[in-house]
Amino acid sequence: MDTSGMYVGLDIGTTSIKVIVAEYLEGQLNVLGVGNERAAGLSRGVIVDIDKASEAIKRAVKAAEEKASIQIHDVIVGISANMLKIEPVTGMIAIGDQAREITDQDVRDVASAAIIQNLPPEREIINLVPDEFIVDGFDGIKDPRSMVGVRLEMNGMLFTGPKTIVHNTKKAVEQAGLNAQLAVVSPIAQGLSILSDGEQDFGTILLDLGGGQSTAAVIHDHRLKFAEVDPEGGDYITKDISVVLNTSIENAEKLKRNYGFADSSRASEDNQFPVDVVGQSRPSDISEKYLAEIIEARLMQILGKLKTQLDATNALSLPGGIVLTGGVAALPGITDLAQDVFDVPVRVSIPDQMGLRHPSFTQALSLVNYRGKMGEVALLVQSALAGNDQLASQVETRPEPQQILEVSDTRHAKPDQSRTNKSNKPKKQRGQGIKKFFTDFFD
Repeated sequence: MDTSGMYVGLDIGTTSIKVIVAEYLEGQLNVLGVGNERAAGLSRGVIVDIDKASEAIKRAVKAAEEKASIQIHDVIVGISANMLKIEPVTGMIAIGDQAREITDQDVRDVASAAIIQNLPPEREIINLVPDEFIVDGFDGIKDPRSMVGVRLEMNGMLFTGPKTIVHNTKKAVEQAGLNAQLAVVSPIAQGLSILSDGEQDFGTILLDLGGGQSTAAVIHDHRLKFAEVDPEGGDYITKDISVVLNTSIENAEKLKRNYGFADSSRASEDNQFPVDVVGQSRPSDISEKYLAEIIEARLMQILGKLKTQLDATNALSLPGGIVLTGGVAALPGITDLAQDVFDVPVRVSIPDQMGLRHPSFTQALSLVNYRGKMGEVALLVQSALAGNDQLASQVETRPEPQQILEVSDTRHAKPDQSRTNKSNKPKKQRGQGIKKFFTDFFD
């Protein structure tokens, strides 16, 4: 499947809202426009005022529209991992009394069967990710379409979140005049986008250090296995600076960005700068090291809490180490500090697109990249969650095959997209020998 197309990622953060318009062409992401506006109506990563949030989204979308010279209607929106629940699900349907070929609708039906359960009224489904399909007992199948069988099963992972968070996010997007074409749990999109194939395979920890909250997520065997959110982030660092130095929030934010270090051992006592202090007519001189000590104290608290959660899952034993992202990850010395806390290899993920080389843009880019890499089966499964016919319509209609387990050479392309064929053979599972070493992790 050729997923070439133009997509829009919407990252609704606590401190800023980012919109990225990008063209996904032959596996390459070309950014066409960016909108970055100060957020409103959010607290600790959660929308608490839909009206204010929708207005901020409108401003960011308008900025992106002007730069990309297009009008935005559909967006891919990220959903925070607050109180995220991950559970395995299984669905099974009968194809018919006699064997026949499996169709797109059969894939949607078996996905629907997998999510038939009594969800608590306060929770809502966000994503369903298929692991494998089983046709008449033959497992390990990634794409069952055009195969022949009488029974189709699917094993997958279901991701649910608090209904308040999901509803408020989608409502704010809708109120901004947009259609949330696809909602994605943020760490899922980030894992696919910024981690290498090996890091996703053997296990890596993602730490998203945002303005309103910090998220630790474990990606293992190409799946999100665990996510924990600490409701502290860069805003808390700014408030600490403001309180300790008796200066305004605006000044504290500038000090953090211009002079801040995450690791106080890298800061200098000799380098000093003026700080406007409330109640004083003249600025006071503060050393770079003193400011770094304020920042380091809060970061040690945040990272320490996340480490406690990760230790409980034995995640720090995974070979991929830690990958940092989010705005706080831009602080100099953050890698050294994180290595001291977690005692594992740490690196910072920074987008390589011109003008976006800052970790705060990682999430918005990841959303676009996630949509660009979605295959037909993933689209069909996701479309079954709420009868999302728009996603299902983006999957090509397959003509009648000429032979069992083969796909016709001709496909109908959409007017603005070119399509190429893709084999339906299940991919060989890589690294089975080494993976066995980790079979006790999150099973």
